[in-house]
Amino acid sequence: MELINTQQAKTRALLVTVDTGKFDAESSLSELCELVESAGAKPVLTVLQKLDRVEPATFVGTGKLIEIKEICEAQEIDLIVCDSELSPTQIKTLEAQTDVRVIDRTTLILDIFALRARSREGKLQVELAQLKYLLPRLTGKGIALSRLGGGIGTRGPGETKLETDRRHIRRRMETLKEQLREVENHRSRLRERREKDGVITVAIVGYTNAGKSTLMNCLTDAGVLAQDKLFATLDPTSRALKLPSGVTVMLIDTVGLVRRLPHGLVEAFKSTLEEAALSDIILNVCDASSDESDVHMRVTADLLAELGCGDTPIINVLNKCDRLSKLEISPDSENTVHISAKTGEGIDNLLSAIDKNLPVRIKRVKLLFPFAQAGLSNEIREKATLISETYTAEGIETEAVIDENMYRRLRQFVLE
Repeated sequence: MELINTQQAKTRALLVTVDTGKFDAESSLSELCELVESAGAKPVLTVLQKLDRVEPATFVGTGKLIEIKEICEAQEIDLIVCDSELSPTQIKTLEAQTDVRVIDRTTLILDIFALRARSREGKLQVELAQLKYLLPRLTGKGIALSRLGGGIGTRGPGETKLETDRRHIRRRMETLKEQLREVENHRSRLRERREKDGVITVAIVGYTNAGKSTLMNCLTDAGVLAQDKLFATLDPTSRALKLPSGVTVMLIDTVGLVRRLPHGLVEAFKSTLEEAALSDIILNVCDASSDESDVHMRVTADLLAELGCGDTPIINVLNKCDRLSKLEISPDSENTVHISAKTGEGIDNLLSAIDKNLPVRIKRVKLLFPFAQAGLSNEIREKATLISETYTAEGIETEAVIDENMYRRLRQFVLE
C-alpha cells in the first residue's frame, strides 16, 4: 500500500516594500507578514529598499530587482507581495523579470475579504471592490486596441475581447450597486425600527485582530468565529446585551480595520461601517499588548471621524491586558477601560462604563390609565412603541417604550 500526501504545500511568498519616508515601512511590512499568513501563505523573506520615490516601471531599483530574482530562484518563491498598490506596468515588469506571480497589498486584502465573507451583503461588497480594482488593470494592448480610440492602427483582433470584458465588468458593477442599495435599504429600515422601538445600539470597532469577536462572545455568547488572524471576522453580527442597570442594548460587531486600508474597500463597506457611525455608543477595542497600540487607536479614531462620529460617546477598550504585568496597566479613566476578553477580567468595569454613557432619550415604563383617559393608549400606539396592554378593574395597564417628552407628560400614570 502506498500512502499519498494530499495536503497542499503552502504558497511561499517574498514580501517587498519601498521606504520613501511617507509611512513606517518596517511596521507596515510586519503587518503585511500577518496579512500573508492570514491569507494562507508562508512569508519566507522580506526585502526593504530605501528610495526617494517608487520606480514607475519596476517599483524597486534595477539592482534590487536582480537581487529579488536571485532570491526567488534560490528560495523557490511562488508569490511576490508588494506592500503598495502597483500599476499594471509595474506588475507586468516584475513578473517578466522574475518569472513569479506578483500581487500588491490591495489585492491581498481583497483576497482575504473574499475568503472571509459569509453574508450576501459581504460577498456583494467584496466583489464590487474587486471589480473596481480590476477595471483599470485589464491586460491586453491597452488603448491601442480600444474602439474608443478610432482611426488607423487602433483596430485589431484583440479589440472585441478587451471591450467586451470592460462592458461586462461595468454591467456587473451596476448590478452589484443595485443589489447593495436594496440591502442598504433593508438595513436602513431595520435601523429605523430599532430607533422607534427605543433599542440602544453599541458598536464594537477597532483594529483587526484586537479581540473584538472574543469580546462579543464573552458578553453575549454569540458564537462568533474568533481566531488569532487578521480579518477573521468580516460580516457584522448583532446580539442583545443586558446591562447591570437592567437596560438591554444591541451589541454590533463590525469589520476590523487596518492601516492604509484601500479606499475602494472603505467605499464598499461604508454601509456596514455606518452601523458604527449611527450607533449610540462606540467601543474602540485595541490590543493593549501590541507595541503599536497607539497607532491602532489613531487609525480607528481617524476613520470614525471620517464617518462623522464626533458626537457619539466613545469608550476606549484596551483588551488583552492578561498579557501585561500589573505595572504596565494604568488605572481606568472615564472613557478608558482595561479588560481581558479571554479571561473576563475588567468586564464588569466595561459594562458600568456602557451604563454611564447610555442615552437618556427613551424609557421603558409601565403605566395605568383610568378608563376616562383611554385615548392616551391610542397616542402611545401612534407615537411610541406599545409592548403590552391589559384591561384591569383599575384601568388600562400598559407597558411601552416612550421618549422623555412623553414620559414627562404621563409621569402621573407611571406605576412604581
